[in-house]
Amino acid sequence: MTYGSQIDELGIEGWLARYGQREMLRLLTCGSVDDGKSTLIGRLLYDSQTVHDDVLAATKKASARYGTTGEDVDLALLVDGLQAEREQGITIDVAHRYFATDRRKFIIADTPGHVQYTRNMATGASNCDLAIILIDARHGVLEQTRRHSFLCALLGIQHFVVAVNKMDLVGWSEARFEEIRAAYAEFASRLQVRDVHFIPMSALKGDNVVRRSEAMPWHQGPPLLAHLESVHLAGDRNLVDLRLPVQLVLRPNLDFRGFCGTLASGILRVGDEIATLPSGRRSRVKSLLVGGVEVGEAWAPMAVTVTLADEVDVSRGDMIVAPNNAPHLDNAVEAMVVWFNETPMQTGRQYLVKHTTLETPGEVVELRYRIQIGTLRREPATALQMNEIGRIRLETARPLAADAYAQNRTTGSFILIDRMTNATVGAGMVVERMTAEESAGRTHAAADAGRNLRLVDKRRVTADARAARLGQRPFVLWITGLPRSGKSSLAYALEERLFADGRHVQVLDGEILRRGLSRDLGFRGADRWENQRRAAEVARLNAESGLITIVALVSPLAAERQQARAIVGADRFVEVFCDAPLAVCEARDQDGLYARARAGEIANVTGVDAPYEAPTAPEVRLDTEREGLAANLDRVLAALRQRGMLG
Repeated sequence: MTYGSQIDELGIEGWLARYGQREMLRLLTCGSVDDGKSTLIGRLLYDSQTVHDDVLAATKKASARYGTTGEDVDLALLVDGLQAEREQGITIDVAHRYFATDRRKFIIADTPGHVQYTRNMATGASNCDLAIILIDARHGVLEQTRRHSFLCALLGIQHFVVAVNKMDLVGWSEARFEEIRAAYAEFASRLQVRDVHFIPMSALKGDNVVRRSEAMPWHQGPPLLAHLESVHLAGDRNLVDLRLPVQLVLRPNLDFRGFCGTLASGILRVGDEIATLPSGRRSRVKSLLVGGVEVGEAWAPMAVTVTLADEVDVSRGDMIVAPNNAPHLDNAVEAMVVWFNETPMQTGRQYLVKHTTLETPGEVVELRYRIQIGTLRREPATALQMNEIGRIRLETARPLAADAYAQNRTTGSFILIDRMTNATVGAGMVVERMTAEESAGRTHAAADAGRNLRLVDKRRVTADARAARLGQRPFVLWITGLPRSGKSSLAYALEERLFADGRHVQVLDGEILRRGLSRDLGFRGADRWENQRRAAEVARLNAESGLITIVALVSPLAAERQQARAIVGADRFVEVFCDAPLAVCEARDQDGLYARARAGEIANVTGVDAPYEAPTAPEVRLDTEREGLAANLDRVLAALRQRGMLG
């Protein structure tokens, strides 16, 4: 049904109401040169009857001059609007086209395939939900196919449609399609993309684009448009982490002070407690306005105006967040960057950094490596050339309230701007995980800070005197392992045994910490690091007070456990590893942690989508798969006695 017939049936107001309720899907087409990207979009528009008569007439006229399809309409010209594109037969700029069906609205970005315009392709992909990767059935998977796929995955796109195009030129061969599917699937297994769908088609002839192909009855899946209408997007939206970058402070009169911006993620309601960054000041939402109308709640990606119950100093570039769920605030970030400029990126050069609504000077202090796109291997580099991708360390004059890009594409991204020309020279995606050097640096900083504090410590009761009063040697038992590996069970059984023997002992586990001391932290990498640092500091204070402390935390990274050892002191730190395979831990899971992680309901679960680095040389290793609690308890006590911890 055409737009005109729908309007005649529903009336203009009814048609606009129905149109506004449809979900939006943003997608892009990418691939190598001449794989048929523009033709595919033209076919989608033409066969779905969403091309206006005047546009179609102009395209027919252009086809006579520039077309490559003989007497037929060259559908690629519906998209290739630049004269240079039509003359050269390639896409240079990113062209956007809009259309809708009865089920969904679409914005399509037609991105260039030539390697020279990779930066244009990255720009087009930055806001898309789905990528159509076109592959010429004659040529198969090419380097540019891999380059664009890697870029789309790096830019956070989780839905891929691999369109094996020009099947008419290979005799509609199922064997050729399966060969290409296998080659691409092997490459895609190294990308962090959860949804990859393969469709054989001929964009030129319309097979499997809008209608099923009669020439390929062996393909039982839906045509492209039907698949696009049914892709599930709700799980891609981050409605958990409240992030509202403030773009404008609105003061129309003395009685109104509103903070305007677009919700990057999360849900905001009237009455919610919020905090502002970087000040950390708290208040409550007094009112919410969307389009000048007061509402009770708003969610991403709505543009809102917020008024607060208290007078809080907030300005452009600040961020409104939930008090107990805030992004990492730091003057340094690790990021992957796509370089756009002909002048190479070099370390030590100053740029302007644009992050959400904040603009601040920054410096690329280190280029850690460059990505070799064809193999996805890392290689050393001293500079990034135009269209190259690498990992950098960026330091800024003002702290950035940044999330990992995988968690939040708005607060996890930034652009680099040349300070002289004001040209955008690079686009960055924040990487959450710390490097080993950072972890070690923080470990040494924590140890140095502790030593400095003890140098000026004015307490007159020494740690030895406290231990003598309690009649025990204080130590910290740090129990690590996968979730459900038996850490807490061991910790509380050990506490009970030691307490029965007259020891002064305390357990610190994740639940205890997050109920109080770490209630303001989330579960991102930086928050977990901070949670463990706090646990180590409490354990150190306990040890200096003569207490025995048992810490039961996942502690997934070796650098974090090394940090805890440095804070507590190696002479009173005992690492215990509860060694159980992931499958065993999942089988023990009674509250559905792993199941929810596998279903994508929660993220950053160690062993599923977050790494665990098993200890290589713990003081005590326990086989919690084959040995019971009593036997493991006896092993820990024996190890403590052997080390003289229990007199």
